[in-house]
Amino acid sequence: MNREMLLNELTSLDFIAVDMGLYLNTHPDEAEAIAAYNKVIAAADAVRTKYEAEFGPLCSFRSYAENQKNWQWKNDPWPWQKDFNYSLAGKECK
Repeated sequence: MNREMLLNELTSLDFIAVDMGLYLNTHPDEAEAIAAYNKVIAAADAVRTKYEAEFGPLCSFRSYAENQKNWQWKNDPWPWQKDFNYSLAGKECK
């Protein structure tokens, strides 16, 4: 996957996780929802790990600093910069 595909996948998974978390706030005893939430969290962690291995950390507070390359997050485009953004045009919800 390229950078844009990884970011799109991570954005989708993080959105699902937030939405499921809100659902679980009002339905905390639903085992199926908890299992689905945990599956989404694991998938998001896997995509985040893959992204960071290829492109560097997404943020300074959620990433390990194993080497100097991993601490170069400050050199990447920041979320409010045009180069950071990617297009969701033509993407449909799954």
